[in-house]
Parts: sequence; C-alpha cells; structure tokens
Amino acid sequence: MKMLENTASAKTTFICIDPLDECAAGYRVKILDSLNQILQRCPGTRVFMTGRPPVQAEALGSLPGRVTTIRVTPRRHDIISYLRTRLDEDIRPGAMDSSLKADILKKITKDVSEM
Repeated sequence: MKMLENTASAKTTFICIDPLDECAAGYRVKILDSLNQILQRCPGTRVFMTGRPPVQAEALGSLPGRVTTIRVTPRRHDIISYLRTRLDEDIRPGAMDSSLKADILKKITKDVSEM
C-alpha cells in the first residue's frame, strides 16, 4: 500500500483490478479498504475495476461517493462471433466437424439474451 501511495501521490495514477469478483470475499474487503485509503490520500488516483454484479454493492459500500458503475452485458452476436473465431483457430482442424461446432455454439450461447 505504501508503494501505491508513493506512486499515486506524485502524479495521476490509474489502478486496474480485473476481476474483483474472483478474489476471495475476505481479500476483497481488504482490497477495497486499501483503495479507499489511497483515494482519500491521493486524489489524482483513478481506479478501474471489473466484476460480476454481486461485487458492485461491495464497491459502492466501501468507496462511498467515489464509484461510477457501468453495466456491460454480453450480446449473443458478439459471443457467437468470438466462438466461431476461436473454433476456426483450432490447432487440430480435423478433430471437430461442423456438427460438433454447431453443438458447441448452441450450448454455450443458449442462455445469452439479446439486448
């Protein structure tokens, strides 16, 4: 924390935490508390965090008045495009036929809703 404070106090600093929801709950509390202290002492510091919706409430509660949230939701078309690209890049092209590719696309994207 001292290193971050020393760095952040001298100039505008950006801290990126991706993804916050993959930290254990106990560590998230410590991280958010440390960020709050840094933001109080170093007003030029900006924080960018990603995480699933459940951690949003934690961030809002731990960093009152310092959080702006943007909800990003997956779009079916983008996921399909990404999956097709990855499937086409398979290093063993003969290991998968078009039926298996279609099944993979169907199963992975079935729960994704359009905006």
